[in-house]
Amino acid sequence: MTAEQTDLTYRNPVLNADWSDPDVIRVGDDFYLTASSFGRAPGLPLLHSRDLVNWTLVGHALERLEPESEFTTPRHDCGVWAPSLRHHDDRFWIFWGDPDQGVFQVNAPEIRGPWTRPHLVKAGKGLIDPCPLWDDETGEAYLVHAWAKSRSGVKNRLTGHRMHPHGTELLDEGKVIVDGDRIPGWFTLEGPKLYKHDGWFWILAPAGGVETGWQGAFRSRTFFGPYEEKVVLEQKDTDVNGPHQGGWVRTPSGEDWFLHFQQRGPYGRVVHLQPMSWNPEGWPVLGDDGAPVAVHRRPDLPPQPPAAPATDDDFPGGRFGRQWTWTANPKEGWATQHSADGLRLTCVRSADAHDLRRLPHVLTQRLPGDPCTVEVELRLDGEEPGACAGLAVLGDAYRWIGLQRGADGTVHVVHRFAETVADRERDADHPRPAPGGRARLRVEIGAGARCRFSCDTGDGFRPSGQVFAATPWRWVGALLGLVAVAPTGQGHAGTATFTRFRISAPAHG
Repeated sequence: MTAEQTDLTYRNPVLNADWSDPDVIRVGDDFYLTASSFGRAPGLPLLHSRDLVNWTLVGHALERLEPESEFTTPRHDCGVWAPSLRHHDDRFWIFWGDPDQGVFQVNAPEIRGPWTRPHLVKAGKGLIDPCPLWDDETGEAYLVHAWAKSRSGVKNRLTGHRMHPHGTELLDEGKVIVDGDRIPGWFTLEGPKLYKHDGWFWILAPAGGVETGWQGAFRSRTFFGPYEEKVVLEQKDTDVNGPHQGGWVRTPSGEDWFLHFQQRGPYGRVVHLQPMSWNPEGWPVLGDDGAPVAVHRRPDLPPQPPAAPATDDDFPGGRFGRQWTWTANPKEGWATQHSADGLRLTCVRSADAHDLRRLPHVLTQRLPGDPCTVEVELRLDGEEPGACAGLAVLGDAYRWIGLQRGADGTVHVVHRFAETVADRERDADHPRPAPGGRARLRVEIGAGARCRFSCDTGDGFRPSGQVFAATPWRWVGALLGLVAVAPTGQGHAGTATFTRFRISAPAHG
């Protein structure tokens, strides 16, 4: 705990990893959050908190992306974009836009499920960032969404629909209710969240792009407008670039708070918590008079023990924790269940073994936003020449360190990388023997996501290769990955066993 953070205060970001495009609700004394998951499976992560500061990952609402055939290979800029989470009629609801297919919805009686299979509410290209609203006063239901120009040729506008109260279909063709082109200086209006408050329809929506934009608020007495607008959060003289896109939540005592993201390059979109109040004209005021706060008084909620989404894993009984996701829809047999501790991954044969970015069977978790040391123990059991396994830092460029079986049957430590424009990897260091086919792998991640790789084969950790600066994917922060792969051929290529995955603070502060 820093001197700036006490039992009475919190420090941003409250989720210092890539929990992109967050939305939040309160049900009773519990707060729940979901985020974009793009092409990874399972998708739609579900986080829980009692104080809006300490969060844990409790599950996922989407086991597999549909249609299955579209997500058999990695698609990091597709899939689940900017979901909205709501609680209505004693059910949890999540709506999201797949930019290539349309607006989907799932729902469940409890946050941990069981969740329904995805239901396509509206088909269409470029329909993104949907958010529903059930108006308890009138019984009407509505939905607002934004547009992806890459798919539709349209952007910078929000379209509103009347929706069936069952949440299964839209009742009209839709109407543009906010046109960003008509607001001087506004561009890339997206990510709307829809609310009813104090007799107004409210849309909280960002504009200006994720790197440098701002958060806007729109209000109208009727859903279809006209809306008036106001900028309610922007960088000002802080170091929080592009503070926008998130959700508003009210505590039991009546306090208002806003959770939003900040784009941090290889770390992805980290989540900040802003205080929220209302000015005399009835507009929301976020942060410190519209500027993001770094440290602030905690919400008026019962004290909670420190908590964060899990990262470490002992893989009890051969199972991996919910913090891990595959880079595409999984297939039976990628992870071989067994009774002992340790994760046993099959060395999946692939024609793309030379480029980890193309492999669907990489098991990943988010790169932490603070400097850290990542370690895992590996045993390569695959007997096939060329079979390999290791620990990767994945993005548009990537690097990994691990073990590979040679043509003569011996196992070597290998360290490989691929640049953004490269279509195959190269050696980052000379291979060296790994007696017994075992190694401890380590990545020390410093400021700016600069990664230094090392390996211990029994004589202590030895550094390997040059420092590697992690890179993001197109919409996704860099990922830590565990992988086992083998070249194409006949028969089973064996397995690799990972044990004691750990992420710790760096040894030297």
